[in-house]
Amino acid sequence: MTVLLLRHGRSTSNTAHVLAGRSEGVDLDDKGRQQAVELVDRIGELPIRAVVRSPQLRCRLTVEPLAGKLGVEPIVDDRFAEVDYGEWTGRKLGELVKEPLWSVVQAHPSAAVFPGGEGLAEVQTRAVAAVREHDARLAEEHGADVLWVACTHGDVIKSVVADALGLHLDGFQRVSVDPASISVIRYTTLRPFVLHVNHTGAPLTSALTPAPPSGDDTPADDAVVGGSTD
Repeated sequence: MTVLLLRHGRSTSNTAHVLAGRSEGVDLDDKGRQQAVELVDRIGELPIRAVVRSPQLRCRLTVEPLAGKLGVEPIVDDRFAEVDYGEWTGRKLGELVKEPLWSVVQAHPSAAVFPGGEGLAEVQTRAVAAVREHDARLAEEHGADVLWVACTHGDVIKSVVADALGLHLDGFQRVSVDPASISVIRYTTLRPFVLHVNHTGAPLTSALTPAPPSGDDTPADDAVVGGSTD
């Protein structure tokens, strides 16, 4: 099963340098709305079977054009919600860098728990569980490898990518996830394969078109020794 982890388009909080968190009514700015429209062409003709999203408004607005084109109703899953930043919510980033917890978030995020909110380790646990459960559900429904979209938030995506790469959560700040970027992970019974991280450019269609049979006996779950033969 292959998930396209989509970060919402640029929001008004992004441009105001404010930590939006779960604040109500955080909209996309003009560029973010354009990114949502452009997402339709970036996905191209990929056979997306499901769209799952965070409950935050900026995620709903990001997937609306795509869901309309696909003719699917997005599923809202609270496990893809933005991090609960607690007392940090709504504050300027310029203020937060002065907080002692800021350095913990940068160097040891596995130990970071936001005052009145949740810890980043909790975020990773809930998000990875959500991805795995939707993968299992879609595999049962379709009986084959399918593509699906999960629209969520930067730190949530970074935590899932870190898990797929086998990184300790303390290394998740090494992963970049820009607004409207797509990170692609194919899960198999043996391991996840990270196909894209922070993809913001050309359509994804060619990269995710199923490859023809290799002509050898390499199991589909195995990595090719020596690298891809394509």
